[in-house]
Amino acid sequence: MRPITLDTTINCKYHSMSQLGIIIQARTGSTRLPEKVIRPFYHKQTILDLLFEKVKKLNLPVVLATTINPLDDRLCTLAVKHEVPVFRGSEDDVLDRFIQAGRLFKFSKIIRICADNPFLDLSALEILADQFNQSNADYLGYRLDGNKPSILTHFGFWAEAVRLDALEKAAGLTLEKLYHEHVTNFIYSNPTLFNVKFIAADPVVFSRTDIRLTMDTLEDFKMQVKIVDAISKENINFGLRDIVSWLDKHPEILDRMQLEILRNQK
Repeated sequence: MRPITLDTTINCKYHSMSQLGIIIQARTGSTRLPEKVIRPFYHKQTILDLLFEKVKKLNLPVVLATTINPLDDRLCTLAVKHEVPVFRGSEDDVLDRFIQAGRLFKFSKIIRICADNPFLDLSALEILADQFNQSNADYLGYRLDGNKPSILTHFGFWAEAVRLDALEKAAGLTLEKLYHEHVTNFIYSNPTLFNVKFIAADPVVFSRTDIRLTMDTLEDFKMQVKIVDAISKENINFGLRDIVSWLDKHPEILDRMQLEILRNQK
């Protein structure tokens, strides 16, 4: 598929060689909660606004990878406002979208961020970027009990990192729809084919099964709007431990989260 970009991003400052880059995956056509990433979330800012502001603190090149669907023009407009270049590719083959975006912006290593994780932890993101930049791993992510990749949990605190050539290898080894919809699944599921490494998650959440801060449903959205508003009043630069501490003081929210976890199994 030919890379499709907004005209305003073709000559962006990140078009020259850059080894490590961040790609944020987003679209408006979510089945369970359409347009979730562009709904007003905090003080009229959308989740995508907040993510752009957060990840740019790492001083790494950042790209939005969205789809060729005209409905996603709004995401491109938002990215331009934040001076974030855009790649537009396949709506269904997200693996190919990442490969084409990585090639276009010359990223040999990619930090993948899903736009439905408004509570992405900046400290954990910095550690991931630093370790992956120095690593020979094909894939680097956070793990919880039993080496479970964080991407398969409901937490929503972490990103994951992958080499472009590992994505290309995965695309050449499988045509299964599952592995082309879920970008890194084939890689971390086949540690004999890829060099897969993990960072241990913060011990404060290591055995927790009652926290859900990824966003898939309207109930998730309502809860998380309430949480970000309350925590920001206490500490605008809140992190993972601040969130866990706040949740432990509000068991009624944890009860609602557990219901959503049961309804939306990973």
